[in-house]
Amino acid sequence: MEKLEFFLRPAQAGLFDLIFKRYKDKAITKECSYILVQGESPVMLLAHLDTVHSEPVKQICKSEDGNIIMSPQGVGGDDRCGVYAIVKTYEQSKVKPWLLFTCDEEIGGIGASVFTDDYYDGKLPKELDDLKFLIEIDRKGSKDAVYYDCNNAEFEAYITSKGFVTAYGSFSDISVIAPALDVAAVNLSSGYYNAHTKHEYINRKQLENVISKVIEIVAEAAKPETPRYEYRDYLDSAPKYLDDMYNGLSHIYSKEELEDYRREYGDGMISQLYQNEFGDLWY
Repeated sequence: MEKLEFFLRPAQAGLFDLIFKRYKDKAITKECSYILVQGESPVMLLAHLDTVHSEPVKQICKSEDGNIIMSPQGVGGDDRCGVYAIVKTYEQSKVKPWLLFTCDEEIGGIGASVFTDDYYDGKLPKELDDLKFLIEIDRKGSKDAVYYDCNNAEFEAYITSKGFVTAYGSFSDISVIAPALDVAAVNLSSGYYNAHTKHEYINRKQLENVISKVIEIVAEAAKPETPRYEYRDYLDSAPKYLDDMYNGLSHIYSKEELEDYRREYGDGMISQLYQNEFGDLWY
């Protein structure tokens, strides 16, 4: 198994080729969009291959103990940490999970959208309908768990039992894929900080700790007693609050701005904006 540094250096296209060669016997691909690796455990792990940085990593700087990693080019922990994490989880799992590597998440989840289109068109394996949940590894920090518009309390409690803490975010690939597959999903921390800046750094120990927990979750997903967690739309659970939040935000944002956010990120963005402006939600 290659070290984390191996996954930091290539540009998106180069990493796409490396991942495809690694899994070509089990892979379904759409060039420049996604690589789906078929698994055995009914859980799918996701990560995206692109970063926001304009040039590939050439120099890698490390702390004296090797735990903190940075680069003058921007280290790209978002989301090369996730790519490394799901590859390592696959390699160390007795019952292999499904893997999904997407392209161009940073410019609007382009690869994820192509994947869902292919799913709706019946071009992907029917076994995807049997997945019990999705885990994306594409979040800053060490213990965050972000669910976006998925509001399955039982699934959230299960992830919390593994030591993660519920947090909030605006968008990632599971925002598109989870409702399409109608299955619960979470985005977990992967040990990077200061994303989208040249000051981004990776805490290797925190990343490895998350990987250990995900390996445990993948093993549990293969057990018959582990349930399938359905996707439950936040709006189905709390529709009466959306209009109130929208009206509150209208004193800060124009209608055009709010509608642009909804089109790009979904209705869950309204609750996120409300929380950012006014603090904790009242329910």
